Amino acid sequence: MNDQAQGLRNLIKSQNDSSDNKTKVLTITSGKGGVGKSNFTLNFALALQLKGYKVLIFDADIGMANIDVLMGVTPKYNLYHLLKREKNIKEIITKGVHDLQIISGGSGIQELLHLSQTDLEYFAYEASKLLGSVDFILFDTGAGLTQQSLNLMMSSHETIVVTTPEPTSITDAYAIIKMVHSMNQQIQFKMVVNRVTTQKEGTLTSDKIKMVAKQFLNLDISTLGYISEDVHISKAVKKQEPFLMAYPNCSASRDIHSLSRFFLSEKDDQNRLNTNVKNIFYKMIRMLK
Repeated sequence: MNDQAQGLRNLIKSQNDSSDNKTKVLTITSGKGGVGKSNFTLNFALALQLKGYKVLIFDADIGMANIDVLMGVTPKYNLYHLLKREKNIKEIITKGVHDLQIISGGSGIQELLHLSQTDLEYFAYEASKLLGSVDFILFDTGAGLTQQSLNLMMSSHETIVVTTPEPTSITDAYAIIKMVHSMNQQIQFKMVVNRVTTQKEGTLTSDKIKMVAKQFLNLDISTLGYISEDVHISKAVKKQEPFLMAYPNCSASRDIHSLSRFFLSEKDDQNRLNTNVKNIFYKMIRMLK
């Protein structure tokens, strides 16, 4: 059994070392539920896809996975089928609008916590095949801090925290940043303020969190942008379409495009990206043990 696990580790290393991986892995999270995190993830991914990038969403929200519902698709397979060796990683990918790719975690996300080391090594080997085939992998996690979401944040290049102007949302967003930062000061945070009524409200909200994080954690947090409170978002949810496609000219769609342009304009630390991406999935499953 140990020989098999070591063999998989060697395969992962040789595969990653031999390829020029440019894939950027992002974890998207929130301090509390109900802030529109999954809807943001879907439309942000679609905005990147429309700009010519290849994007894959990994729906890693245990028990509340709904990216497929928001996109109006029904995945035939999910992570469970991969873990049971019934399908490979490419076969569990579902394509939606504009060929946006998603992997539904389903019951497989919970199973990751109970697999043997060899099975986890197999997952890492399969998942590492995604690196280099897409430009961005977006992990949509559950709200709040769980061991699983912490593992994803610690394995990703950046973590995007979605909040709203509500006081409880602001408090919870800062709380999750504080807890994660205390465990790993290398994690890169960016912030998105959703459901703002005015740009001023968005700026005030982000400034509160940024000021406290700088004062008490000595942590600089970048704000990617703000998304307007928009009735078209709920209309799109009912239609099971991304609002970016259902209502491309609404204020929320304009905000997503603006936010994605700013995200793409930011400079990356290429040394950090190239170093971390090589073993990103292996890092994740090692933390699960």
